[in-house]
Amino acid sequence: MTLSLRFGLPGQIWSVATQHPCGPLYATTYGANPLETVISSVDLSGRVLWQRACPGTGRPRSRLSPSGTLWLARPTDGGGRALEGVLPDGSVDRTVTLPCRAGEEVAAFVVLGDGFCVSWAGAAPMLLAPGVQPSRVPRVARYDRGGQCLWSTPIELGPVSHPGMLEMNEETGWEARTAAPRPPAWVEASPWEPLLVSGDRVAAGFADGRSGVGRTFFLDLVSGALMAVTDPVPARRNAIAGPGAFLVGALGYGTCATRRFGRDGTESARWDCHGAMTVDGPGAVRGPAWSVSPSCTSRFRRLTASNDRVDGPHLAGHHTSHPAVDANGTTVFWHDGRLLAVDSDMTLRELFVSDDDRNVLGRTLLLDGGRVVQPLGSEVLVFRTDLAALADGPWPCGDANLLGNPVLE
Repeated sequence: MTLSLRFGLPGQIWSVATQHPCGPLYATTYGANPLETVISSVDLSGRVLWQRACPGTGRPRSRLSPSGTLWLARPTDGGGRALEGVLPDGSVDRTVTLPCRAGEEVAAFVVLGDGFCVSWAGAAPMLLAPGVQPSRVPRVARYDRGGQCLWSTPIELGPVSHPGMLEMNEETGWEARTAAPRPPAWVEASPWEPLLVSGDRVAAGFADGRSGVGRTFFLDLVSGALMAVTDPVPARRNAIAGPGAFLVGALGYGTCATRRFGRDGTESARWDCHGAMTVDGPGAVRGPAWSVSPSCTSRFRRLTASNDRVDGPHLAGHHTSHPAVDANGTTVFWHDGRLLAVDSDMTLRELFVSDDDRNVLGRTLLLDGGRVVQPLGSEVLVFRTDLAALADGPWPCGDANLLGNPVLE
């Protein structure tokens, strides 16, 4: 296994996607400053085909549609928000202006076959006009292709707390006690996979910006009706588990769990570990995951239908990308400077080893010919491996792996 290509792009890479396993790649990064977003089209030889820069919001957000249009969330000249569609040749297809309220921001969005689903939350202070405060009422909305709002559902996070959260103040007599539920300091979209669509259901995650404790809200995609909501937990990774089904993760304050919720919003399974899990076509759940017992270890784990877990090889370190799975059931991911592969028998191989300990924001992509693409910081690494083609499955294989658009329609 060899590192065949390494190339840099402007600013921190936030997402890399491709419509076809032969490329080209579409990377979304910062520009000269956090309020500039740059999208780049790069072929698998590292040649930049085109680049476009536009005003940003400090958190570049993009989604690639099955038709090959890259959709980018950006501010408009008048201070509003829009989704801009960029064609494979770099030209702008169209711009969809989204009506928004003062002080709110596109926190996350996904591209549907007939439009868009968008999570709105309070905008960052640096984006606000003088005298305008961040919105304190998040919402989820659905739009048609022209930007007409089909429904908009307000989200009430409510007072949040968690058994592992402690407070010590005059009210407690300066003794450490479980923190009482309190209104959120501010509400933001959950940091990992904040908006997922599977079948006729939406899973939207929001969290208290100070404590990180949040809830996942399950909505009907057709009407916007709120179907169910989880209890408050330290928000972490969510995933699509199948048609209308989701995995909801929790990590922090002494809690480590992954739960499965069905179409009716009820919990159907729970495991005492959490991590970057994948779900293949038959529904097998596996990936690098943490456990708080007995020693807060990180291992490659498989989660069984009986709520048990099968512990695989130990993984030293913390920084893990979201994996891809090949057609033979081998999982490939970047972990603390190493490109690792774990086969269906839970045997681990090191495909590449380096002293690069940078944190990993991006996903691992598996392309034709066993080529593995891994973004790190402002660089993209391309490896040649003996892995098979990308497997089919709800998460993150299929469209969610290549397009970076977490929708299972």
